[in-house]
Amino acid sequence: GIGDEGLSVNVWGPSDLKYLVNAMRSFIPRAAMVHTRSFGPSLNDSTPQSGSSKPKDDPFVLVDDEVVKISAILLEPNRSEESRSKPGETSVIYVCELPEINGKFDPKKAMALGLRAGPKYGILQSGQSVKSDFKDITVHPSDVMGPSVPGPVVLLVDCPTESHAEEVLSVPSMKSYYSCPNSSTDGAKFVNCIIHLSPASVTNSPTYQTWMTRFHSAQHILAGHETKNMEFPILKASSTITARLNYLCPQFFPAPGFWSPQHVNNNSCVGSSPDENISAENLLKFTLRPHGNLGLDRSCIPSQLTSSRVISELLSEIPEIRGKTEEVKRLWNGPHNKMMIEEPWLGESIVPSCLENVRRDDMEIVLLGTGSSQPSKYRNVSAVYIDLFSRGSILLDCGEGTLGQLKRRYGLEGADEAVRKLKCIWISHIHADHHTGVARILARRRELLKGVSHEPAIVVGPRPLKNFLDAYQRLEDLDMEFLDCRSTTATSWASLEPPTSSEKTTGNGSGEGSLFSKGSPMQSIHKRPSSPMTDNSSALPYLKKLKKVLGEMGLEDLISFPVVHCPQAFGVVLKAAERKNIAGDEIPGWKMVYSGDTRPCPQMVEASKGATVLIHEATFEDALVEEAVVKNHSTTKEAIDVGSSAGVYRIILTHFSQRYPKIPVIDESHMHNTCIAFDMMSINMADLHVLPKIVPYFKTLFRNVVVEEEDEEEEEERDDEDDDDGLVRDKVSSFFIN
Repeated sequence: GIGDEGLSVNVWGPSDLKYLVNAMRSFIPRAAMVHTRSFGPSLNDSTPQSGSSKPKDDPFVLVDDEVVKISAILLEPNRSEESRSKPGETSVIYVCELPEINGKFDPKKAMALGLRAGPKYGILQSGQSVKSDFKDITVHPSDVMGPSVPGPVVLLVDCPTESHAEEVLSVPSMKSYYSCPNSSTDGAKFVNCIIHLSPASVTNSPTYQTWMTRFHSAQHILAGHETKNMEFPILKASSTITARLNYLCPQFFPAPGFWSPQHVNNNSCVGSSPDENISAENLLKFTLRPHGNLGLDRSCIPSQLTSSRVISELLSEIPEIRGKTEEVKRLWNGPHNKMMIEEPWLGESIVPSCLENVRRDDMEIVLLGTGSSQPSKYRNVSAVYIDLFSRGSILLDCGEGTLGQLKRRYGLEGADEAVRKLKCIWISHIHADHHTGVARILARRRELLKGVSHEPAIVVGPRPLKNFLDAYQRLEDLDMEFLDCRSTTATSWASLEPPTSSEKTTGNGSGEGSLFSKGSPMQSIHKRPSSPMTDNSSALPYLKKLKKVLGEMGLEDLISFPVVHCPQAFGVVLKAAERKNIAGDEIPGWKMVYSGDTRPCPQMVEASKGATVLIHEATFEDALVEEAVVKNHSTTKEAIDVGSSAGVYRIILTHFSQRYPKIPVIDESHMHNTCIAFDMMSINMADLHVLPKIVPYFKTLFRNVVVEEEDEEEEEERDDEDDDDGLVRDKVSSFFIN
């Protein structure tokens, strides 16, 4: 959707692909033209999508031109004739065939057959016969052309289960691709390479191994969820920053999951012949043309990035970082956590009573994505994982790649556990960078809890999100229940139960002030007043379920409130239940507020009053306030001002524009209770008192990065200015104080 015209994209896929893409149109930019080319019978009706007159088992030809022919063979799981395949069970084998290469023309043979050099040579090479110039004979192409070279054939096989593997043995249209030594079957095509997307549990099965042996001398590339590829990161830029931050402050930046001691079990695929089976690696290639280079190409496989290498380079680049790391450790020691870096703007604030003797297994905020709009080299899009440990977890927004981020943070097994205990996903608005990871997370949760007694996940989001998820569920069950954000406002919660005595006294719910006064029409700021409200009566059963789930997680409230961004855009308040301190006295639970995307607004301030933590978007630097207004986002200072006006204890800035690749432009004078978010940052409630004190150390860690980026900009503007040491120092400080 970039630009006024966007791009035209053709998407091929089986059966009900069109339903999914139609649902996605609610958040795909209008400029992006997506054309679906679905093939095969629809699983939701009896009408085939294309090729209705062709025999059932014939391949679907998708592309056929002078460059390539691509066909699709549908693969259903092996089942009894009475039972019908369910949505999402159909897989595809794609066949890629390149045209044959004609043999070389032999001019000596042509001359011997009485041909004069000239146009007839070209006619013969095009495959047509000609009359000899000096003999009374017809010269055929085969008389003067060498043997042609068959075009390479590649199969891309998705065989997700052993039931599919049983079926693949009997697919009639595959027979022409089988080849055996010392025999030449008429019409048989030699397959050069087969890329197996199937998991190891399938490719290692006797059935699948038997099928693989039918392709004599084909190169098998096993690319199905290879766990060994998780051992070393492919996203080197973000992994390097994560490792550097971990070295500086492991308390807020735990070791990434791909370098964790758990490592990987050796469940790599093995086939009938080690020489023919290769475990896929990132950026491994198989060359098809030119024919002389046919085969595997490992030249682009990146060198492995290890944490020891990253840290060695860091210490060489910034030797003093070793001492800063020791200073950071001491921030957690001593009764007063004395500052090791003297910063006048870092004042001490009173620790709220809700953090009195708080346990480390109370709550942890894990920032999985801290960038805006689209993923960059260093920041993924929005996702905040609220870890309540043994009591469960909640996701606040879930942009694309969130499951991958969980794996990078926790490792493979840890990510599965994080998904398994997920009870609720809350989505702020319908923009794609905030929700396109939801379906994948829910599908993985369903897989992990299969056969285990559990409750469906509760998804709270804007109404258009339900349309997309409902369409997706025609293809794959997501095991979820949906609640409109407008059904989780304070007004809606008030209709669930009679007001408590304290609410009667104050006249509002949850003690949140006039924003949450009963009876007020809770709408998105940008929603027309005439728009219909959600029918709360139909939502009551789901509200009761959500209330029960919140109680099990030790939470008292999950309250959505409208913000200024787009239609049906919301922020959210999470409040923990009261608990007893060591003396046995009741103390309030913590309160966390997440802004989603918004301009500063009274609703945001009201909702944040007295919050322990405010996670607020800060898309733009202060100098770009006009752009922030146009796009309904906030600047860093505006976000901090919201928290200051509401008396928030700690502010976490996130959702930075990707124009700030590593660290945003900030004004340190406002940062006394504020911290910048990075991907994989994990903030335990027990560490909140230290949070702002870590900010000055970022200045050291990113010192060289700052100089380089500023230096590039100033080189363009500078003519004859002297580049002395003072200028370099000025550039370092000006980055932070703007």
